[in-house]
Amino acid sequence: PDAFLDYVHDIDHSPVPVDAKLDEALHALPGRKLVFTNGTVAHAERVLNRIGITHHFGDIFDIVHSDFIPKPEMAPYQKFIRQTGIRPETSAMFEDIARNLEVPHGLGMTTVLVVSPENRDAEHLNKASGGLAQEHIHHITDDLAGFLASLTAPPISSKASATESREGQP
Repeated sequence: PDAFLDYVHDIDHSPVPVDAKLDEALHALPGRKLVFTNGTVAHAERVLNRIGITHHFGDIFDIVHSDFIPKPEMAPYQKFIRQTGIRPETSAMFEDIARNLEVPHGLGMTTVLVVSPENRDAEHLNKASGGLAQEHIHHITDDLAGFLASLTAPPISSKASATESREGQP
């Protein structure tokens, strides 16, 4: 499997841009951040480096750690929870493939489906597995940085908003 994984992950990562807004949103977000991927640690590290967000993540749990059993099977999620010590009820799983959120939802995690029209493989898989409006999907976003930033933004009272709007303030 190692030779195969090296081969399929030997791709050009140069199209992956730095994402300063995602870096900023992750910085403001409290708690541990972990990667759980059906890819390899090396592949995840290359992608995180390209985006400029490696420093936010404490660990990467990959297909090798999951004994080559991929998501959406239950066993990798259980092993991920045991090895990382996360509490599912206070954790969120972010994923681009809807069916991979069924198990985290069942384990008590908040689930977020991250969609993008450029991700045609995920779009195809999501349509084939029931679409986006499924019970195990709590949130859907096409702007991960904006979604994360909204989680740490201070609440705005309606009175303050009305006053700021009348005075022409943002």
